[in-house]
Amino acid sequence: MNGKQLKNSILQWAIQGKLVPQDPNDEPASVLLERIREEKARLLKEKKIKKDKNESIIYRGEDNSYYEKFLATGEMKCIDEEIPFEIPATWEWVRGKSVFLPMESTKPAKDFVYIDVDAVNNKTNSIDKPKFILKTNAPSRATRKLHKNDILFSMVRPYLRNIALVPEEYANAIASTGFYVITSLNALFPKYIFLLMLSSYVVDGLNSFMKGENSPSINNCHIEDFLYPLPPLTEQHRIVAKVEELLPFVENYACAQNKLNKLNTEINDKLKKSILQEAIQGRLVPQIAEEGTVQELFEQIKQEKARLVKEGKLKKSVLSDSNIFRGDDNKYYEQIGTEIIDITNEIPFEIPKNWIWTRLKNFCSVCTGATFKKEEMESGHCGIRVLRGGNIKPFQLCTKPDDIFIPQSKVKEDILLKHNDIVTPAVTSLENIGKMAIVELDMPHTTVGGFVFIIRPLGGGESLSKYLLAFMSSPSAIDFMKSITNKSGQAFYNIGKERLVTALVPIPPLAVQERIVSKIEKLFEQLR
Repeated sequence: MNGKQLKNSILQWAIQGKLVPQDPNDEPASVLLERIREEKARLLKEKKIKKDKNESIIYRGEDNSYYEKFLATGEMKCIDEEIPFEIPATWEWVRGKSVFLPMESTKPAKDFVYIDVDAVNNKTNSIDKPKFILKTNAPSRATRKLHKNDILFSMVRPYLRNIALVPEEYANAIASTGFYVITSLNALFPKYIFLLMLSSYVVDGLNSFMKGENSPSINNCHIEDFLYPLPPLTEQHRIVAKVEELLPFVENYACAQNKLNKLNTEINDKLKKSILQEAIQGRLVPQIAEEGTVQELFEQIKQEKARLVKEGKLKKSVLSDSNIFRGDDNKYYEQIGTEIIDITNEIPFEIPKNWIWTRLKNFCSVCTGATFKKEEMESGHCGIRVLRGGNIKPFQLCTKPDDIFIPQSKVKEDILLKHNDIVTPAVTSLENIGKMAIVELDMPHTTVGGFVFIIRPLGGGESLSKYLLAFMSSPSAIDFMKSITNKSGQAFYNIGKERLVTALVPIPPLAVQERIVSKIEKLFEQLR
């Protein structure tokens, strides 16, 4: 249970009469309701409020069922189906309009403090972004008159949990019509009503009435007709005192829980990176001499490349691989044609004897996805789906409701996603460099955008692809990618394709790759 869930539980216990002991000496809420009716009758006589034509009272009959009686007509109906939970015998169920005063409208007569729906912090439930507005610039929705201890309850998405108790300093402010402003009758304790409105029962219950496509919202009637549990006044004070006593402990718990969650995430992340680094250095699984050589794998890759060149899918230049070897002087050399270069300083770590170093371009093709103009996008989910950086999570590729679609005629066949492709952002934030995902099945109607790389292993099958994913997600590969980036804009970095394909990759025999991949999957499963 996190801090938010604990707070919600405490508020739920409070409004169900389970947070503080029941005191038989408390004046029951039924007497409190009589005083509220007297207060409303006085205000009606003074013409400060209008008569509620649908005024009703809710009571429990001798058959233990709940009934609502409408005073104007005498009509009665059973409302058992509306009652969400049991409350103590001294409590009462009430409609909001029975205990809330009608909202007051006003027009700014002078410059004023304006509280819009985004001025309320939904984590602290306080007003932290009020605006000082000149009378001449008053927004049309600035009409809600406020008083001290009013409760602001936002009725529009995405601010449906923006709820606040109005402190004295904003008693003369004006609020947006995006709020329902709850002014409690004098017989009630406003702080209890505030806690009641914060409860999941009220928030989730009211939000269930939300309607609308462009700006979903609830309306005044939903709040006024909703059923609220009302305890005796003395218990309202005890409930508020108890919640205020508990909240600092809840906040400390939430802080500690957040730190623990962050620590667990960081530990898991570090453990995963350590596992990947150990794997690509040949230290995660035992090395077995009888498992063949890497040359067998590269023979497969050579044949695959020759086939793709013959079919015109790759340029002939891909057949000219470089060859990296270790000399008698224990140094590493790379032979390209007849030229031999010492690359010892590029080699980041030692690998087992039956492994080899090679460049990424020697066994993979790397390309970027589709480029298109905004006007070429298809409406609805028609055509080819274009995945972007936001679709790529660590080791997971996902679709989203706001994915882009373009006509099939705009997409070349070779950039449609295939089984064993690896995708990673070409332009991304520094912390997201190395975010990779593998394509688990052919996706003939999906590609990626122009700011995403498709890394496609040539030969070797699923084991090579999964091993390459492990390498490209490892600290060594991420450090390399960071070293070749160029800053693109204020917060983004561009990874150049020409430099990416020069990455040095340690390659084990296929059988070792299979054992490495299997071990990584088992260890990652344990870290979930």
